[in-house]
Amino acid sequence: MSGGAWGVVAVAGVTAAYALGSRRLASSPVSSAMVFVGCGILLGPVGLDIVDLKNGAEPVIALLEAALTLVLFTDAMRVRRRDLRTDGFLPGRLLCVGLPLSIGAGWLLAWPLLPGLTLWELALVGAVLAPTDAALGKTAMSSPRVPALVRHGLNVESGLNDGMVLPFFLLFLAAIPGTSAAREGEAGVFWRALVLSSALGFVVGGVGGRLLRCAQARGWVAPEWAQLFVLAIATAAYGLGAVVDGSGFIAAWVGGFAFGFVLRRFPAAGPHLNSASSPDAPDACAGFTEDLGELLASLSLLVFGAVMLGPALEHLSWPIVGYALASLTVVRMLPVAVALAGSGLRVPTVAYIGWFGPRGLASVVLGLLLLEEEHVQGVELLVRVVAVTTGLSVLLHGVSAVALAGRYGRWYERAVAAGRELREAASVPGVTRFVPRRERER
Repeated sequence: MSGGAWGVVAVAGVTAAYALGSRRLASSPVSSAMVFVGCGILLGPVGLDIVDLKNGAEPVIALLEAALTLVLFTDAMRVRRRDLRTDGFLPGRLLCVGLPLSIGAGWLLAWPLLPGLTLWELALVGAVLAPTDAALGKTAMSSPRVPALVRHGLNVESGLNDGMVLPFFLLFLAAIPGTSAAREGEAGVFWRALVLSSALGFVVGGVGGRLLRCAQARGWVAPEWAQLFVLAIATAAYGLGAVVDGSGFIAAWVGGFAFGFVLRRFPAAGPHLNSASSPDAPDACAGFTEDLGELLASLSLLVFGAVMLGPALEHLSWPIVGYALASLTVVRMLPVAVALAGSGLRVPTVAYIGWFGPRGLASVVLGLLLLEEEHVQGVELLVRVVAVTTGLSVLLHGVSAVALAGRYGRWYERAVAAGRELREAASVPGVTRFVPRRERER
């Protein structure tokens, strides 16, 4: 990041300006992602040229990796085992059926639209653009008018699919000769990145969660330091994964699962606490880490606009735009339709879920990491495709979130008021079901 102090001032100014109007913008079609990406383009080489990669990519990579690490850890920390059982059938179908199909569809569709890329580079396109990001369609995934089952399913999907796509990314990268993953070989990637990193993340998260609960029960830990402890555990999990030449992201993701499970398994209760926390309630000690992750993710989108999207806009072509549009529609919606076939969900629900698969932080980080791979021959084209697809997602999903959430909510309200039997009306443990206005007025 160049521009020295001016770059710092510009980034801080954008963050402060958005913070002052954040509540007003929350209910508007202008999302935080749109603001930060747009300001990134303005501050980048195609605009004021304050933020770029001229002095090296290390600071940018560090920022993006930190953001993704915290998002992976806290997202996994919130997921419960029952989220994929019983009423969690929706995220289970989307992750186990829809995600692999999306990777495959993105791979196959890239073949005719992006000539010049090798077989495994085409596979990387499909993998990098498969994970979704709930933050880019926050209104669509949090509006109380949307059935709880749908909100819950979309949030769980976006919280897990970025971690689930990492093994595909590493294995595809390992198949390309000369890359950092290829030097380890497929067997080495499987052992270090998938097995060893997962084991280390599990141990760090599990032991860390147990230590925190023991310290809380004895009154040893101050609330503010409990929040910093979560940040330390997430960082330690990532660091150990990197130390063994594995995947710090996978270690952080698995560590978040283990940490969250232990916190729910051993609720915070003791003579030094006012009351026991619910085993299903999100632990308050993760608040700081989540807020920091959200801030870093927003800054990452600003950097994405400057160093990836802005330059990509100068080299637009119909194949790139065509693939980006197809990725946001066909590549997402058809696998979702197949995954939800026979689920009992109505067509408007399947269409709503299929559309709201926004691409975000995970795609940005994986795309930028590819820039460091000198042996990926088509890396420039690949990164442009990722940048344009993510940029279109920020725009289209951001603009449509409020309107489509309202429209879908009105359909659901009318269907419930008419007495229809809806699978969408199934209750989700721990999630409040939306009650239509007519029903509330009775």
